[in-house]
Amino acid sequence: MTNRLLLAFRVLFFACTALIALNGHSAGLTDEVSHHYADNDGVKIHYVKAGNGPLVVMIHGFPDYWYSWREQMNGLKNHFTVVAIDQRGYNRSDQPDGVDAYAMHHLVGDVLAVIRDTGFARATVVGHDWGGAVAWQVAFNAPDAVTNLVILNLPHPNGMARELANNPEQQRNSGYARKFIAGSASDPDIMFGGPMTPSTLASWVTDPAAKPLYEAAFARSSFAGMLNFYKANYPTPDQPSPVASSSPMPKLPMPLLIFHGLQDTALHSDGLNNTWDWVDNDMTLVTTPKANHFVQQDAADLVTRTMRWWLLDRRD
Repeated sequence: MTNRLLLAFRVLFFACTALIALNGHSAGLTDEVSHHYADNDGVKIHYVKAGNGPLVVMIHGFPDYWYSWREQMNGLKNHFTVVAIDQRGYNRSDQPDGVDAYAMHHLVGDVLAVIRDTGFARATVVGHDWGGAVAWQVAFNAPDAVTNLVILNLPHPNGMARELANNPEQQRNSGYARKFIAGSASDPDIMFGGPMTPSTLASWVTDPAAKPLYEAAFARSSFAGMLNFYKANYPTPDQPSPVASSSPMPKLPMPLLIFHGLQDTALHSDGLNNTWDWVDNDMTLVTTPKANHFVQQDAADLVTRTMRWWLLDRRD
């Protein structure tokens, strides 16, 4: 009898612990944020907001949604107004049809619409992966709207074009992107040996409390829309950059902070070389040897602490 009671107690204890972990991990932030929608030419972009102070806008990549930034939002909200968006096609944002709806100028417009919707004229723009690609282009195309630029695991377009042209390892690493461009969500092996589903899309999430939240967000998302980011914008031999221009890219005028997890198997760290030559301001580069592609989660404390002191040092 004693053993049975002890076993029952253990089962109850672990069940309660799991529930507390889920609630504590998500509700602490999800209950604090307010939900908003910005309009970009009829496309509604969902974003969440917390805190007060200068504006920081965070843009997720593939496959992800606004919750990717939970640790950074918690770490910055006492000093900044922190906004995290769902990119079009994801979670609670609109999911327009067609490849052209995901062209880079629309993605840039989404971010600028969010900045306007908050009532601010300028923001620190933070982007990871595809969010990093968008953040680079916001900085190139609307520099007056960008106070500071923070990029996570996405090289400068010049570095990315160079590596795709000359680095066999990066060319191999980009094989998944070529598959996305040529394929569809229903292809049997498009995602880690299976079709695109909420489960396969969330397979990279290691936090057991966050995983069901990701699966629910992906169930609300457009798989075709996710692939359209690649179909519309991924560099090709005849179009090495999302910006079609015959002239060199201008040097960026704003301060730049870059994070890179060196275990990233999709984006080679060699793409970071010479970034300092393409910026006309101070640049801070932070690499971490054990973090993978999702550095904001793999090295959450490092990213959050560094971002906080770096931004506070530049606060208007």
